[in-house]
Amino acid sequence: MDDTPVPADDPKPQGKGRPTPKRRDAEGRRRQPVSAPKDRKEAYRAMRAKQAAERDRARKGMLAGDEKYFPVRDRGPARKYARDWVDSRRLPSQYFLPFSLLILLLTWIPWPAGQREVVLYWVMLTGWPIMMVGVLFTSVYVSWKVKKEAAAKFPNEPMKGVGFYAAMRALQIRKLRFPPPQLLPGGRPVPPKK
Repeated sequence: MDDTPVPADDPKPQGKGRPTPKRRDAEGRRRQPVSAPKDRKEAYRAMRAKQAAERDRARKGMLAGDEKYFPVRDRGPARKYARDWVDSRRLPSQYFLPFSLLILLLTWIPWPAGQREVVLYWVMLTGWPIMMVGVLFTSVYVSWKVKKEAAAKFPNEPMKGVGFYAAMRALQIRKLRFPPPQLLPGGRPVPPKK
């Protein structure tokens, strides 16, 4: 520390250049009028309105593709790459749910006695196993391919669960995927809604 005396005619001003305000004046400026609810029902209504507005803002943010509103499982560049990779392709596994619904409907139809066995044979013993093998093969391929490409593209990102995330997204019907697809099959961006 410097012990040299400061001359009286020093050009630098000392202090902050204004007096310190009294405590009661400073506290008075900080205080704001409080508008507390009149009763518990009004407080509950206000809280629900605030939560509804927050949920609406988060939903709009998610639909717009703003990643800060996404759940934790959907965040990060590797997950975005996995979503875009799956959304830009037509994969056999995305038809699994509609095909399963079709099989269920075909088994409920009251077929004539001779046709029922034929339909059940083709549906249950042929169609269903072929679809299951196709879904399994597609899921393994999508998981392996996406994880490999994402690891090459984002070497510093954690890859835990990225392949499974992509495989599960590939199983979903395109219109029901969340977050909504940003790419059409073929890689073109989704046109903005009017």
